Amino acid sequence: MSENKDQKFVYDFTEGNRDLKDLLGGKGANLAEMTNLGLPVPPGFTITTEACKVYLESGSAPAALRDEVSAHLAALESKMGKKLGQSDDPLLVSVRSGAKFSMPGMMDTVLNIGLSDESVVGLASQAGDERFAWDSYRRLIQMFGKTVLGVEGELFEDALDEAKAAKKVTVDTDLDAADLKKLVKVFKKIVAKEAGREFPQDAREQMDLAVEAVFNSWNTDRAKLYRRQERIPSDLGTAVNICSMVFGNLGPDSGTGVAFTRDPASGHAGVYGDYLQNAQGEDVVAGIRNTVPLADLEAIDKASYDQLMTIMTTLETHYKDLCDIEFTIERGQLWMLQTRVGKRTAGAAFRIATQLVDQGLIDEAEALQRVSGHQLAQLMFPRFDEGAKTTLLGRGIAASPGAAVGKAVFDSYTAVKWSRSGEKVILIRRETNPDDLDGMIASEGILTSRGGKTSHAAVVARGMGKTCVCGAEELDVDTKRRRMTVGDTVIEEGDVVSIDGSTGKVYLGEVPVVPSPVVEYFEGRMHAGADDADELVAAVHRIMAYADRVRRLRVRANADNAEDALRARRFGAQGIGLCRTEHMFLGERREMVERLILADTDDERDQALSALLPLQKKDFIELFEAMDGLPVTVRLLDPPLHEFLPDITELSVRVALAESRKDANENDLRLLQAVHKLHEQNPMLGLRGVRLGLVIPGLFAMQVRAIAEAAAERKNAKGDPRVEIMIPLVGTVQELEIVREEADAVIAEVEAATGTTLKLSIGTMIELPRAALTAAQIAEAAQFFSFGTNDLTQTVWGFSRDDVEASFFTAYLEKGIFGVSPFETIDKDGVGSLVRYAVEQGRATRPDLKLGVCGEHGGDPESVHFFHEVGLDYVSCSPFRIPVARLEAGRAAAEAKGSDSR
Repeated sequence: MSENKDQKFVYDFTEGNRDLKDLLGGKGANLAEMTNLGLPVPPGFTITTEACKVYLESGSAPAALRDEVSAHLAALESKMGKKLGQSDDPLLVSVRSGAKFSMPGMMDTVLNIGLSDESVVGLASQAGDERFAWDSYRRLIQMFGKTVLGVEGELFEDALDEAKAAKKVTVDTDLDAADLKKLVKVFKKIVAKEAGREFPQDAREQMDLAVEAVFNSWNTDRAKLYRRQERIPSDLGTAVNICSMVFGNLGPDSGTGVAFTRDPASGHAGVYGDYLQNAQGEDVVAGIRNTVPLADLEAIDKASYDQLMTIMTTLETHYKDLCDIEFTIERGQLWMLQTRVGKRTAGAAFRIATQLVDQGLIDEAEALQRVSGHQLAQLMFPRFDEGAKTTLLGRGIAASPGAAVGKAVFDSYTAVKWSRSGEKVILIRRETNPDDLDGMIASEGILTSRGGKTSHAAVVARGMGKTCVCGAEELDVDTKRRRMTVGDTVIEEGDVVSIDGSTGKVYLGEVPVVPSPVVEYFEGRMHAGADDADELVAAVHRIMAYADRVRRLRVRANADNAEDALRARRFGAQGIGLCRTEHMFLGERREMVERLILADTDDERDQALSALLPLQKKDFIELFEAMDGLPVTVRLLDPPLHEFLPDITELSVRVALAESRKDANENDLRLLQAVHKLHEQNPMLGLRGVRLGLVIPGLFAMQVRAIAEAAAERKNAKGDPRVEIMIPLVGTVQELEIVREEADAVIAEVEAATGTTLKLSIGTMIELPRAALTAAQIAEAAQFFSFGTNDLTQTVWGFSRDDVEASFFTAYLEKGIFGVSPFETIDKDGVGSLVRYAVEQGRATRPDLKLGVCGEHGGDPESVHFFHEVGLDYVSCSPFRIPVARLEAGRAAAEAKGSDSR
């Protein structure tokens, strides 16, 4: 991006506020907000995301940035009464990343900048604690070496482990000043050898290099992977926060912690978080030492605890949401280092939203915006059967709910490799770090022996909706030998384990699962208003009820039989948007289709169609009865006929072997001839859809007759069938006119024969670009459009979905060509533009044109918002996704109403 000479790139904490997240990032904006609230925040300043964008695009920082930083640094030095890196009394600062959206552990942080061989002596003198000063210095070299100079982090960890082993201690706090001085020398040698340069002694050089490292961390592989996973735009950049250091590693009266104003796992009110005495912030999130529960702080330092509780109440009331807080206590003085609206599990999201409504902090419309369809889908996953026979291995901290079963793996590479081979895996580590992200994504769940609810594993798992159990101390995890030991039990890599993120329990082997209470509620087997109703179910019910009241989009189901239709109806479906009749031609009926295809004469063809007619009619009667009073859209046969015939290779081999035995079967020979005749190089673009109805005489007429006779029978039985007949793959209005004329004639015959009046709508599926572009013409002959976005995406992109997803989609996602697969979320710029155009043109011709979508995009949360925006009447999706679509349709309506009122 071009640099504006008048552009401001640096803001003091006193200058910003929480509404400037685009510019200051979430961390900087919230540090400014806490400063404005008068909370104890160490002074500092923020370098904006705009500076990062200039750096990433040009390869160098904005020309004005150095002078701006110098001016703000001078002001900070004046305020603190000491200079950065001053030899006798150094000002030390942290340099921390902070993008608009929280990306825990994905980008870089460096603490204790300003320490050098000289200033470490001054720090020791001022603090009256030599051990503290050298501990701070070794931390700086370790973090700077890894983050800024690219030194492998394990080299420092191994050196630290060797120092503890030599002293015969197990935790770093047992190392004294002399030990740490030796460790600093070792760390500096590691830097010199691995980075090819000495550790910088100039404090300003340290700070400038750290700022550049934070800028660069925006485009690390792990940050890109996290953004793809969380659908965070790649062009936002990160801000950099430079904050005067406060120290939690000054002794037992100091410490650092992470707190939540409510439990991020369950949503329950209370005191939740972790605290670690004599430690810096990175120690807590890295999980290298096990923390104590935040409640223990009351006994350790009651004054700081009481002040923290007051601040937490202030922040939750101010932000009107669960807040995630980082703090440090320096010799009894509490400092706030960060706050943000906290990541939470799906269950916590629904509970907290309704709790805040009850407290009068937010209204129902805002509560609806606080949850998402993705979270609702997570709540519908199965849970472990409590009555099953199990072998308990141990228990840890229930960090992120869910029931996960898989083979034990002990590194991310194996997790990804096995997952790609179709294996379900559980990633087991002592603690995770940002480099484990790809393995965490590939796994069913994450299990660590260290860390608490605020460790890296817990925070990232909650954000992704992954099951996670942390801090299972009784599990001895040996990643080098690729095994986990619990007492006498050894779990080798590949052994199956089950983890319960709701209870923290870890089991050997596979534990059976049962439906979640939320699914039981949607199935009608659990009543939300009952005295013993599940708290979570009650919260889901309240939010779903509000979503149903405000949504404009109706939600239908893709269902092909009465069983699926009835389940869809229980899940809240308001009709069927897609009944695929090809699914009615499988199994035993395949032979009848073969006879139709092999028919040489009109009589043979008519006999084959006559045999299929009563079967089709019976299917439709059952379906119409299940959906009585609701619309049912029946799509006439769509796939190519060869799909109903044997595989060409298998049949060729069978015929060849029979001929070699001189035992040829005439029917097989005729079948092979038919298969060759119908074989197409690209059947998706061949003889299918409306083309079948035009080329195979009587095929569509038979289906229409079955539909009409079934509707008439239901009507005569006092039912209320509301049937819509959909013609697939239309590319020109003439195709539709010919098929519609034939269908109208058949319907009229059935009406006359049964003495009923049938109001059957006839419309088409818009799944070809030409159909969308000529929608004004097609609407002359269609009473409704249903957008088949799966095929529309294939034909717009020129992709064969089955082929490309397995071959090059991963590369496209990694290169940023896609943010998300266009088959998962609608491509608004391409496919979406055609949908929007077809809606406008179709309604211009026929104002009462009914419009829907029946591709699986109809159940995708982001796509539902787009369909609301362009003015569709309904979305249709698989039965299990109906609640998600209902919720998102409500959120889209509430969001649009909120935008209109602003």
